[in-house]
Amino acid sequence: MARQRKKSDLPQKICPVCHRPFTWRKKWANCWDGVKYCSERCRRRKSDANC
Repeated sequence: MARQRKKSDLPQKICPVCHRPFTWRKKWANCWDGVKYCSERCRRRKSDANC
């Protein structure tokens, strides 16, 4: 079995819409550089952040 990493050791980004930090997820492993928003809700509200 592979050794698990602590959540605090995973990379983080700040969501430009809600300004909260979000952590790397396994489903984002192949596209982490392109991930900008923490959730689908923030992605839909991205026009609010362009003020």
